[in-house]
Amino acid sequence: MNGPFFINGWIGEEASLIFALFIGITFGFFLERAGLGSAKKLAAQFYGTDMTVFKMMFTAIITAMIGLFWFNQFGWLNLELVYLTPTFIAPQIIGGLVFGVGFIVGGYCPGTSCVAGATGSLDGWMNVLGMLTGILVFGEFYPLLESFYNATPMGELTLTDYFNIPFGVMVFILVMVALAGFWASEKIETRLSSKN
Repeated sequence: MNGPFFINGWIGEEASLIFALFIGITFGFFLERAGLGSAKKLAAQFYGTDMTVFKMMFTAIITAMIGLFWFNQFGWLNLELVYLTPTFIAPQIIGGLVFGVGFIVGGYCPGTSCVAGATGSLDGWMNVLGMLTGILVFGEFYPLLESFYNATPMGELTLTDYFNIPFGVMVFILVMVALAGFWASEKIETRLSSKN
């Protein structure tokens, strides 16, 4: 028995939704425990005085990547069957810019706004409302935006495919980048916090 469980028929749709709910609640719990339900802590990321967001999210990404690599190596997971969101360069760059501006102005990303809202934060709820309104507006204007939404397609693209590097080598490179990033973030944090 190997993963993905849903595609291989080991679990049904209802069980997959239960797994998704459990993972979502667990992820939200750890976001809150790390203090990421606070707009002040999240805003401090952009001032360089508290790099918790960078460190936690990069740790989650690296941990998942290493786990996927070894699960694939041991035959517990078939990476060929794992769904990848297709790459569309232009719309995803614009979407990233909109996301970034929203993060800076609102003080939350979608996940952390839900965490803040779940703890009763009014600004968290306002961000959730703004996010849902944005989804509704996008849905209404989708027919006009469809051609741009599907522009510059590159398929299911990964760094290993793009740079033609073996998966294990890419894992090693990104772990080294993460360690360098953690070291640099500590230096930035220390330097900028001491000035305040």
